[in-house]
Amino acid sequence: MPLSAPQRFVAAALGAWLLVGCGKAPDGKSSPTQSAVQEALELPLVLVTNRALDRAIHVTGSLLPLDQTPVSVKVPGRLESIVVDLGSFVREGDLIARVEAPDYDLRVRQAEAALGEARARVGLPLEGENDQVEVEALSSVKEARAVLEEAVANRKRIDTLTVQGILSTAELDTASATYKVALSRYEEALEGARTRVAQLLQRRAEYDIARKQLADTYLLAPFDGAVQARRANVGEYLTPGAPVVVLVRIDPLRLRVEVSERDAMRVRTGQRVRVTLEGDPKTYEGEVKRLSPAIAQGSRTLVVEADVPSHGQLRPGAFARASIVTVSESPAVTVPTDVVVTFAGIEKVFAVTNGLAQERRITTGDRGEGWVE
Repeated sequence: MPLSAPQRFVAAALGAWLLVGCGKAPDGKSSPTQSAVQEALELPLVLVTNRALDRAIHVTGSLLPLDQTPVSVKVPGRLESIVVDLGSFVREGDLIARVEAPDYDLRVRQAEAALGEARARVGLPLEGENDQVEVEALSSVKEARAVLEEAVANRKRIDTLTVQGILSTAELDTASATYKVALSRYEEALEGARTRVAQLLQRRAEYDIARKQLADTYLLAPFDGAVQARRANVGEYLTPGAPVVVLVRIDPLRLRVEVSERDAMRVRTGQRVRVTLEGDPKTYEGEVKRLSPAIAQGSRTLVVEADVPSHGQLRPGAFARASIVTVSESPAVTVPTDVVVTFAGIEKVFAVTNGLAQERRITTGDRGEGWVE
């Protein structure tokens, strides 16, 4: 329990008195009361200290990779090479493995030839990236349109002469039939031109697919990480989706802990987290990033995740002890560790009041090097 600053404690340990502290008053001189007690007991006195401490929730959990995924091939084939192994570090875009590519290279050539033929049929150069075609500008369409325009003009002229009685209606019927045939051929030419343009677009898509499949023979790292497992060997035939390696992102790591329902309301995103591991004297700093939207019904706990930079020193899967700092620099009363006596589970100190040493039961809190709250 908190103790007032004017109180002074006699240093003691279980079963024996210890000489600790400076034995001086704040002005550097021993007071009469302090001197008398000190002379009678031959023990120094120490002063209560006010400290600013962080209030934290202490939990345990596990360090997990931020991302973990099997890296799989997209196209079927025999595995030609694999350039990584267990523990290898890779950057995003680095080569991991490659599937044999000759078959896919031939498909690209085949699709390229078909694309060139389709471009030639619509009057474009064999090679090029621009497939824009004006249907009305195609030779077959222009020819059919010229014939149609001639048929229209001829029918109009004959119609005028027929009205004037110069030509017979039979000649007008013949001109009308010729116009209908020309119109039909023009529409047919337009349809054929649109079909050739559609075929060109299809050949372009087939060519792009062939190139994509050839590119997919290279298996690249989707993010920065390390190889956790190797699942395939050189010479093995792989189907689409077959994993080659398991890749994990190890910096930062994902700390996952469970906070009791009682403490759940005190946890917020952005709070600092201090992490310690078994056998590692260092303390690692992290930050709360994700909170579960609900309390787990079975365990009555809230799942909390924090990102902890590893800098290559932490490993996924490790057991961790964490302190989630909920209040920073909260005032607290502390005394040297040596003055606290523990017996049968009861913690106590001896306080000097009016020149007398009196026993006081206390409850301790946070601890540091040489002090206890």
